[in-house]
Amino acid sequence: MPNQLASARLFLFGGTGRGSNVKVTALRLQARNKARVNVYLDGKYGFPLAKIVAARLRIGQELDEAAIARLRGTDDEEKAYEQALKFLAPRMRSEAEVRKRLTQHKLAPALIEGVVARLTRAGLLNDKEFASHWVENRSTFRPRSARVLRAELRQKGLGEAEVSAALTGADDNEAAYALGAKRVRRYTALPRPEFRRKLSEYLARRGFGFDIIEPVVERLWSEHGSGEAGDDPGFLD
Repeated sequence: MPNQLASARLFLFGGTGRGSNVKVTALRLQARNKARVNVYLDGKYGFPLAKIVAARLRIGQELDEAAIARLRGTDDEEKAYEQALKFLAPRMRSEAEVRKRLTQHKLAPALIEGVVARLTRAGLLNDKEFASHWVENRSTFRPRSARVLRAELRQKGLGEAEVSAALTGADDNEAAYALGAKRVRRYTALPRPEFRRKLSEYLARRGFGFDIIEPVVERLWSEHGSGEAGDDPGFLD
């Protein structure tokens, strides 16, 4: 960006640093990107702008070096904002995730701060809502223990306050039962020892402790088990 801006100044103002104003002589939509506009100054191509930024210009308007620098800066902000919106399109993201993605685009810290502030004002970035949505989504589709959920949220860059608030009321017994109930059909024909072992291992991999797993597995066996009882070597052995 600095080199491009320096080249633009040299082209438009002859490298004097100040120089005469230039006049907007044409505003043309790009053929391959209708969201971008090519700006022509004094009959020659000057630079591209986002359509929303170029809308501030009119044919015949005169621009000095400072005005052009402001336009280019605003365009950079708009491009960064659009990048953030694309990142947010598939699902909600945490503030830390958005910052990381924008940093990967090698954007200036001040530019990132501006985009984050704009997203927050628009209600598109809210760590408290993100944490609540994450826990609700997990509970509905992929139940996990509170311990695992806490670790996932911390990995997303959330602070302790947001994590604790989202996990208020989380019930590992209900989560383990819901998860086990979705899996139990695979094991209903197994003898009781095998049923218990497989389902217990499955729940353990999802972060549930022995004290949660044992009663849940027993409950699911009583509700769904149909194999022979067999010898029971002991829970989780």
